[in-house]
Amino acid sequence: MDKLTKIWSYKDLRNKILLTLGLLLITRIFAHIPLPGVNLEALKSFFDKNQIFGLLNMFSGGSMSNFSIIMMGVGPYITSSIIFQLLGMVIPKLEELQKEGESGQQTITQYTRLLTVPLAFMQGYAMLVLLKNQNIIPAWNVGQLLVTLLVITAGTILLMWIGEIITEKGVGNGLSLIITIGILAGLPTQFRNTLSLLNTGSTTQIIALLGFAALALAVIVAIIYINEGQRNLPVTYARKARMGETMMSGVDTVLPIRVNAAGVIPIIFGMSIMIFPGVIAKFFQSAKSVVIANAATSVERFFNNQLYYGIIYFILIFAFTYFYTSVVFHPDRVAENLQKQGGFIPGLRPGNETANYLQKIISRLTFVGGLFLAVIAILPFILQSSTKVKTISIGGTGILIIISVILETYRQINSQLSVHTYDHY
Repeated sequence: MDKLTKIWSYKDLRNKILLTLGLLLITRIFAHIPLPGVNLEALKSFFDKNQIFGLLNMFSGGSMSNFSIIMMGVGPYITSSIIFQLLGMVIPKLEELQKEGESGQQTITQYTRLLTVPLAFMQGYAMLVLLKNQNIIPAWNVGQLLVTLLVITAGTILLMWIGEIITEKGVGNGLSLIITIGILAGLPTQFRNTLSLLNTGSTTQIIALLGFAALALAVIVAIIYINEGQRNLPVTYARKARMGETMMSGVDTVLPIRVNAAGVIPIIFGMSIMIFPGVIAKFFQSAKSVVIANAATSVERFFNNQLYYGIIYFILIFAFTYFYTSVVFHPDRVAENLQKQGGFIPGLRPGNETANYLQKIISRLTFVGGLFLAVIAILPFILQSSTKVKTISIGGTGILIIISVILETYRQINSQLSVHTYDHY
C-alpha cells in the first residue's frame, strides 16, 4: 500500500499508468467490435473444437472468435520482427544497422512496420479463405472481400500504433502488454468453467482441481526462478594509474549470462511451425481430389493427437532454444569486446580461450533453459490428460508471457520510483 501511495503521489508516473490502462481498455473494446457477415456461434464452435486454432484465438484475446476488426492482433508485426532478426544474420547491411545503436534500430523498426502491412493483408486473407471453406462466412464478392481485408489490416496497424504509444509514453512494453491483456481476458471464462465442475460434487474432480491449483502455483514460482536466473562470471578490467610511476590495478565486475537467454521466442517459433501443417490441412480438406482431401484429413488428425503433438512440440522448442540463443549470444563477439575494453575472466587468456569458455557455459545453461521451456510448453497437455480437466487451456507460452511482462513492468515502475526518490533527496 505504501508503494501504491507513492505511485499515485507522483503526477507524471500516475499519468503514465493511467494512459497505459486507458489504451489497453480501448484495445479490449476493439476486440468486441465484430465485422458483419459471419455466424458467430459457428465461428466460436470452430475455435473450441480445434486446439491449434483455439491457441491462436487465445493469443488474440478472443478477437478471432469474435471476428473483430482486430482479429489478427499484433501477430503480423511479431512475424515481421522475427523476419528482420533472422535477416540480420545473413544480410550485411541489416547487421550494420543493428550495430549502429539507436539510429540503426529506428531504421529497422521502420522496415518492420512497412513489412507488417502486407503480412497483415496476406494472413487476413488466408484466415478468411479458411473460414469460407468451413462455411462460416459467406462467399463475398471482390469488393466486400477487399473492404474486409483493409479493415483487418488497419486493425493490426492500429494495435501496433497503440503499442508504440504505450512504450514511449506509458509504462512497460506496449506490444507485450497488449498480448498479455488478451491472454488474461480469456482467463475469467476458463476459471468459471473450471469452478462449475465443483457443482458436480465429484470428489475426484475436486481433488484434481486442488492438485491443479497447487501445481499451477509451483509452476509460476519455477518460471519466475528460471526467468530471473543468471550465471555471473567474474570479470576484471585492467586500469592504469600514474602516480610517480605506472601502476596496474583492477576493477572487478561480473558478466551476467541468463539461464533462459532466448526468452519465449522458441515457444513462438515452435507454435508457428506446429500451427502451419494444421492450417494447410484445413485448406485442402475440401479439395476435389479424394487423395488430397484424405491426406489433409490424416494430417489434421495427427496434429490433433495430443501425444504426437506434445512430442513434436517438445523437440521443436528444445531445438529452437539452442538456435535462437546462438542468434542473440555470440561468445566470439563477447570475448572480443572484453579484450578491446581491457577486461578478462580470471584464469583465462583473452581471445579464443575466453570464447571457448563462454561457449561451454552458454551451452550448459541453454540445455537447462531449453528443457524447462519445453516442459512448460507441454505441461497443459500433461495436466489435461492426467486430471481430465479440459476447461483450462492456457499454454506455457501464455504463462511465460504473462509473468515476464508483469516482472518487466514492475521493474520499470520501481526504477521510475527510484528516480523520484533520488530527485527528492
